[in-house]
Amino acid sequence: MINREFASFRAYIELLRPPLAPMDIAMPAASALLAVYAVEGTLPPLVPFLIAVLGAYCAITSSYVYNDCCDIDVDKVGMPSRPLPSARLSRRQAQHWSLFLFLIALSAALYLNPESFVILVLATILAGIYSAWAKRNTPFSWVFVGLSYGLVPLGVWLAMEPAGILKAGAGIHPASLILAAMICITDWGFTNCDAARDVEGDRKEGIPTTPATFGILATAKMVALFWLVGIALSIALGPASDLGWIYLLAAIVTGGWLLLQNWDFVRHPTAKRGEQFFYQSVTYRAWLFAALIIDVLLRATLLSALPQVGWL
Repeated sequence: MINREFASFRAYIELLRPPLAPMDIAMPAASALLAVYAVEGTLPPLVPFLIAVLGAYCAITSSYVYNDCCDIDVDKVGMPSRPLPSARLSRRQAQHWSLFLFLIALSAALYLNPESFVILVLATILAGIYSAWAKRNTPFSWVFVGLSYGLVPLGVWLAMEPAGILKAGAGIHPASLILAAMICITDWGFTNCDAARDVEGDRKEGIPTTPATFGILATAKMVALFWLVGIALSIALGPASDLGWIYLLAAIVTGGWLLLQNWDFVRHPTAKRGEQFFYQSVTYRAWLFAALIIDVLLRATLLSALPQVGWL
């Protein structure tokens, strides 16, 4: 009995996609810190910060679980060891888990700012369209998931610094829009790499993803364009939000490294290389947002105490 319960618990955790957790936690944490720093030049209060990060993480993982509920047939071919195709959890159990995560995100958004609630609802609708309809009907389904994921940092930003529409605030900061666009466009690349590793299952099930429809090589070239634009936006985020050299250096170095990996993906357009590049993209995002967090923490604390240390 204990072993069975532990196995079920482990399956629930697997649905959250733990390998993506560094990216999925670092992104909302960086967004919350950056929002308050860019507007007020300080750090956010601890409790709202933690609520915003938890809410965003639950919103992201809720969409992962719902997507797995829609993809059981495909995963039976490409990823049969996942909790649902391996029957370690039922579809109904996963649906309840997705709903529970969404309700946590919903509660956090309502508590912090009704504007964040609106963003959460819109992002959830877009993610739902992607999983339930677009992925099986158009090779451009990634548009929906990118728009959904790009709304996450905007929702977190509004949770910390309201736009003044539904709750009193300073207005929409330009850096919040740059951040949202950066995440949206890079997620278009990220999602297509994910699809490239599932191309065998998608073709077998007749799912017209971009790699299944146009081939992995064409997808790799398109992904390169998305990452090029996204990395340029990541660099532009620095001066737009008064970040320092720590972040800018990290954005340039990690962005350059990722573009080299993308070039290798173009030269070796296989499902295996697409999967490798997918996880390299996770690493890139985690390091980029870690650098952003460090930069904000230093500039909001040490720099205010030691203004002469201008190179920070």
